[in-house]
Amino acid sequence: VCYFQSDAKYTLVVTTEGEALIRRSLKELAEQLDPAQFWQIHRSTIVNANAIAGVARDFRGRISVKLKTRAEKLAVSEQHEHLFRQM
Repeated sequence: VCYFQSDAKYTLVVTTEGEALIRRSLKELAEQLDPAQFWQIHRSTIVNANAIAGVARDFRGRISVKLKTRAEKLAVSEQHEHLFRQM
């Protein structure tokens, strides 16, 4: 799993091979995942730390996560920027 992204009552599960929707809230998933491996980076996004290739800042100073095996970039909320201060 690369990341999880909430979508109303469903959660999108994204892997290197594809995507699937599950009927489970992100909050429920977060309680079952290892916080050392799966980081909540936004209210609606949990990312697998091992899938992170790097981080970038835009001209406004906002952080986004680049993934190793996926093209999309994931936004990091200000509340969760502390996870990337050392990077």
